[in-house]
Amino acid sequence: MNQIKSGFSLRSLHISFRFVVPLVIALGLLAFAVVPLVDKLTLQWFIRDIDIRSSLIANTLHDPLVELLQQGNKGRINALLFRTIQDERLLALGFCDNNGTLLYRTPTFPVSVGCTPATSQDKEASPLRQLPQGAVHVAVHPMDNYGSLILVHDMSFVERRSADTRKYVIIFFVLLGIVISVITVFVAHLSWRGWMDGVRAMLRGEGILKPFSQPAVASELQPLVGDLRALLRTLDAERRFADDATITWSPDSLRKLLHKQLAGERIIVVSNREPYIHSKKNDEIEVHRPASGLVTAVEPVMRACSGTWIAHGSGSADRDTVDGHDRVRVPPHSPEYNLRRIWLTKEEEEGYYYGFANEGLWPLCHIAHVRPIFRTSDWREYVRINQRFADAVVKEADSENPVVLVQDYHFALLPEMIRTALPKATIITFWHIPWPNPESFGICPWREELLKGMLGSTILGFQTPYHCKNFLETVDRYLESRIEHESSTISRRGQLTMVESYPISIQWPPPWQGELPPVEKTRRDILTVLGLPSDQLLGIGIDRMDYTKGILERFTAVERMLELHPELVGRFTFVQIAAPSRSALEEYQAFEARVHALAGRINKRFTREGHQPIILKAEHHEPEEVNRYYRAAQVCMVTSLHDGMNLVAKEFVAARDDEQGVLILSQFTGAAHELHEALIVNPYHVEQTAEALHQALTMPEFEQQERMRSMRAMVRDFNVYRWAGRMLLDAARIRQRERLAVRIGDNS
Repeated sequence: MNQIKSGFSLRSLHISFRFVVPLVIALGLLAFAVVPLVDKLTLQWFIRDIDIRSSLIANTLHDPLVELLQQGNKGRINALLFRTIQDERLLALGFCDNNGTLLYRTPTFPVSVGCTPATSQDKEASPLRQLPQGAVHVAVHPMDNYGSLILVHDMSFVERRSADTRKYVIIFFVLLGIVISVITVFVAHLSWRGWMDGVRAMLRGEGILKPFSQPAVASELQPLVGDLRALLRTLDAERRFADDATITWSPDSLRKLLHKQLAGERIIVVSNREPYIHSKKNDEIEVHRPASGLVTAVEPVMRACSGTWIAHGSGSADRDTVDGHDRVRVPPHSPEYNLRRIWLTKEEEEGYYYGFANEGLWPLCHIAHVRPIFRTSDWREYVRINQRFADAVVKEADSENPVVLVQDYHFALLPEMIRTALPKATIITFWHIPWPNPESFGICPWREELLKGMLGSTILGFQTPYHCKNFLETVDRYLESRIEHESSTISRRGQLTMVESYPISIQWPPPWQGELPPVEKTRRDILTVLGLPSDQLLGIGIDRMDYTKGILERFTAVERMLELHPELVGRFTFVQIAAPSRSALEEYQAFEARVHALAGRINKRFTREGHQPIILKAEHHEPEEVNRYYRAAQVCMVTSLHDGMNLVAKEFVAARDDEQGVLILSQFTGAAHELHEALIVNPYHVEQTAEALHQALTMPEFEQQERMRSMRAMVRDFNVYRWAGRMLLDAARIRQRERLAVRIGDNS
């Protein structure tokens, strides 16, 4: 320990000297600039002083000298002048007539000075003269009509005093540098010790597991505390999970985590959208997966963890495929978990789903220039359906402390409802969409009820730290609670909720890896299906038909790119796959009409030889088909106006095992904080997005490979199993802490 402290001391001194050296250099340069200035000012002061002295001496001698000149008494005039120069500074005196003839002078009068008629004296000229014996000051003062008195002062004392001044200035700066350096080293040393104490406290876990009993952290560390704690949690979680410091997150590792940390608990997932939809087509029943980022992310986790997924049964054949308890085993071809379906009437779906959730909360949280609509009738349905799902969770739970994963904005009230029925449950709520700032969220008439419902969670997860910050500030604004920003926790009525960012991701490796034909063959097949030539450049966009996805802005950028680069007209085609979404809502109907109208206008303007610049496929495509388009395209455009994460970006990266293709990514997505090698754009800036599209289409293959290789490594290492594992590890630690608290309470 002494060695560690000694090491910290040496390190703090080393860092302190990093501040001292620039300080010394700065002071030296300042002194170098100040000394000449001081010399100049000193000289000006002395010249002004000698000018005054010369005037005073001349005025004093005026009357007696004029009287002696009238008498013509040369002896007395010389004696008067000699007595006057007894002053140590006054070197010599002389008297010249009006013709410039030197009539009288003291023995010390320099011959080279001569006579300067008073009438010709230049007031702007310097009074200094440089003589062999040194610098002198020469002043000329008229004596009525008799001539001029010449006063010569010795300036050698000025040089001596200037040298003394320079010495004192240098000594001053040296002492100032020493004092400031000592203070800097001392303060830096104390600050370093404080920083080290704070970091060591966090490394020991103080304030992470017991956020309200930790010592105060130095104010200098406050901006770093949140990020450092998140990093430490990740490192600590992964260290506990395996002896090896490197974890390969996979279905197997997730299963091991459940058995080791959660005693093999089965997971209960709650979401509005179901992972598999059964639909009637003629006399047959078809199964397909909906176009949903939530399903894309969570379904692989359920396969790995088993358990039960509770969701709204919306398919036309869903009732025909469940058992007597409304359950069906999925996936259809290799069942691994239960899907429990909840049935809603048309009125309930319109109020809870289309009304409050998607006409109210969705535009409220996305801030996408669409006015949120809140109706009391919709709110009542939202409360009623949340309670129905909570009742289903209680029935599906096989213990008093299940692990429940509540998904998204459809169930803001659900955590508190589950907490009321199952007080010991571990409830993880993940909010997939953005969380707005407090002012925007304040629009909601039932803001307090929503916040209270969410704070029933044990862990509340968001996509980015920024969304976490917004949520903490929102709670601080509207609820009476205790918020610890350092540990990112909220305490309300004895319930502690940890608020963390868990950036969601996708399955890795992709389920079809190694099963699909090479990219070149896939591209040829797709171009053939689309009726395009084999050398056609292809762009792709995959979205739900939603106003937050920036589809109109994307089409406008394509149009602008063709305007700026007409050589690509007829050579580039953009395919937009837009699965219908919430078509019952008027806003979505109007948006879809605008999308079709804009695509039609652009196609009418730029179609060449039968090749349209935009192919709009407003229909559902299965994941396998979407993946083929990913692999065939040269560029994928994700231009969301606001998104929590947007997994399309990560799906495109995962599909490109050839390490080719370019991703254009909106800066307003969570994915932009992770996929830095994408071409990041502001979708509202049409020209910027258009130029990014042109850059993508003309990017060299080696640059594409470098960018894609880096992004694929990120998606591989931070896959959906890691996302789920981090949340479950945090949940396991909280459960262990709660069990320990119960034992301590029982023993006491």
